[in-house]
This record gives sequence, structure tokens and C-alpha cells, in this order.
Amino acid sequence: MNLANKLTLLRIILAPVFFIVYLLPDFFPSWFIYGSAWTIPVLWIIFIISEITDYLDGLAARKLNLTTDFGKFFDPFADTLVQITCFLCFVIDGIFPAALFLLVIYREFGILFIRNLMLKKGITLGARIGGKIKTVAYIIAAGAALLAVSLQRLSVLDFVYPYIRIGALVIFILSVIISIISFFDYLIIFMKTEKNAQ
Repeated sequence: MNLANKLTLLRIILAPVFFIVYLLPDFFPSWFIYGSAWTIPVLWIIFIISEITDYLDGLAARKLNLTTDFGKFFDPFADTLVQITCFLCFVIDGIFPAALFLLVIYREFGILFIRNLMLKKGITLGARIGGKIKTVAYIIAAGAALLAVSLQRLSVLDFVYPYIRIGALVIFILSVIISIISFFDYLIIFMKTEKNAQ
């Protein structure tokens, strides 16, 4: 567990914390006299730390020569865990549709399957440019959805809330399309590897 992988591990730990903080007031409203407004700064802190450590672990791996085969799997695993956790919260809140969320899960399991097949051949398939673009799109979609939730829970700028919510949904739809395209990019790499192996 080098520095890069420790930063990745922090993201994995923060994912369920985000989920608990997000949903706790909904499941136990009587526990919180002042409602759910307190969750907003906590959720933003968790979200920002998760994204900063995502950048820092990659930076540490490159600059300090800490890149490992384990890290190549661990980092995208942590990314997926954080993204799916955030998206699930927004699906429960009705901001994102469950059908699109299911496509995200299908895509991630598909990538996992391809990576495992490649690993059996001794090839470690790291993140590709399409996957990185997908990750950025996911971050923007999650950030926009969290902004909508913030406005709702704080009961401020109520007239802006519907537009932010629609914007978050549009970005999420675009990010899902990008993720599907990137899946086929990984699939093509796998098929080329299979062809060359014959």
C-alpha cells in the first residue's frame, strides 16, 4: 500500500460515508431537529475530498514512480464505487432515472469482465482516454445533482432548483452515452488482443 494506493483507499472509505450522510435524515427525520441542512457542507466536503484524492493518487503514481498493476485496478475500482454510490443517492431522490443508473452498472460490470479476461492473458488494461472523459462527465453530473440537492435542503433559490435539476439530468444522460462509447473502445481493444493471439 504505497501513497497512491492509500489515497485511493481513502476514496473507498468515503463512499459509504457519503451514502450514510446523504440518507440518514430521510430514514431518521426525528433525530434531526434542524432537518437535513447540516448534511450539505458534509456531503460537499466528502465529494471534494474524493475528487481531489482521485487526482492526487494518479499524480503520486506518476511523479513518484508508484504505478503498479494493483493500482491500475484499484484506482478505477475506487472511481466506480464512488460514482455508483453518488448516483444511487440521486436515483433514490428521484433526480436520476433508475434505467440510466442500471446502464452505468451494466457498463462497469462489462469493463470488469473485459479486464479480467485480459488479465488471464497477462495483460493489465488500465484506464483509457474514453474512460477518463467518462469519469470527468460523471463528476460534473454528480456535482450538478449535489448542487440541486443543496438548494432543495437549504430551501434557497427555489426558482433555480428545477433548472439545476434538469441540467444535472442532461449532463448525466450525456455521461452515460460517453460511458457506453468508452465501453466499446475497451471491447475493441479486447477483440484486437484476441485476434492477435490467434
